[in-house]
Parts: sequence; structure tokens; C-alpha cells
Amino acid sequence: MKKSSQMNIHGRPLELCSQDPLTGFFRNGCCDTDNHDQGLHTVCVILTDEFLKFSLEVGNDLSTPRPEFDFPGLKPGQKWCLCANRWLEAYESGVAPPIITESTNIKTLDIIDFETIALYSLN
Repeated sequence: MKKSSQMNIHGRPLELCSQDPLTGFFRNGCCDTDNHDQGLHTVCVILTDEFLKFSLEVGNDLSTPRPEFDFPGLKPGQKWCLCANRWLEAYESGVAPPIITESTNIKTLDIIDFETIALYSLN
């Protein structure tokens, strides 16, 4: 597995988010991003039941397996690279999942301030 060359929100090398399920915009396990990633899939979270229900309600079903897209469907407790704007929307609705800051891309700070992230940090 190629190690990410991008930085986390602490200015250190970005750590792996999840290989099972395999996450990230590039499906490399890291919350890497580039100009093609319109959703900014940069926030490494631990999924919660509340968040998954919220995501379904706002039109993004992350729970249902979609084998045609090699997508296993997600469950509470799993780690996932979430879109920064979706996390912010969940935060504003009171259902934001916890964040693993060492695996959250520094680009996230373009959308969510460090202090807010720190409130939801597990590390």
C-alpha cells in the first residue's frame, strides 16, 4: 500500500484511515485529495448509526451495499473518509461523527475550523 505524501491537520504525514472497508477518494485507504475530488473526501471519521441515518435522510445512502460500484455498504464503528461539507452539515444538525485527526487531511481546514474538529477528535 502506497503511503500518502499529503499532510494531516497537524501538519504531519497523513495516516491511514481504513483499508477495511477501503476508503478514500482514490480508494487507497487514506483521505488524500486533489483537484478532481469535488466532494473533498478528507475527514476520517468513525461512523455512527445516527450519522448513517442522517446521511440517508439527506440523500446519500452509505449503508446499502452497491456491488456494481464495489461498495460494501457501511456500518457503525467503521472508519471512512467523509466529505468535509457533509461532516459540517451533520455537525450543524447535531449528528456529526467523531474524527480521527491524524488521518484527516489538512485540506479539511479550508471547510471546518481546527477548534470544531478538536471537539470531535478521538485522539
